Amino acid sequence: MFREFPKLTNQLCYAIYNTNRMLNQFYKKKLLAFDLTYTQYIVLLVLWEKDNIKLYELGDTLELSSNTLTPLLKRLEEKGYLRRIQPEKDKRQLVIQLTQAGQALQLEIQSVLNACFSEEIDFSPEVMQQMVADNVRLTQAIKADM
Repeated sequence: MFREFPKLTNQLCYAIYNTNRMLNQFYKKKLLAFDLTYTQYIVLLVLWEKDNIKLYELGDTLELSSNTLTPLLKRLEEKGYLRRIQPEKDKRQLVIQLTQAGQALQLEIQSVLNACFSEEIDFSPEVMQQMVADNVRLTQAIKADM
């Protein structure tokens, strides 16, 4: 007996793929005004939550290697948003610290993005939080199966 294959538009993997692609374009457009890439933005998000973080902690949080982070951090440092500090006690460590300019950027960026999500995309904060929670649950289930 012939079984019909599920349609592409009904596939969760495709829906997530497409949403990811659209979100990347959305953030690229919105962050252009701040001369930031999406990856630079998520680095700043981590630092806004926890400043003076070690490089390996930042990498663990974002699941990015130091090889990926190093040039990215260098560019953010050149823009004046952070400092990379080698503590005297342990020269092997690298601590990432926001500058005042990096701290001030948080309110600017969040104001722009919050307005975009509420006005352009028309999702309430509650709906957004539910989508994040559902995505986290899906990610955890997939990781548990790997």
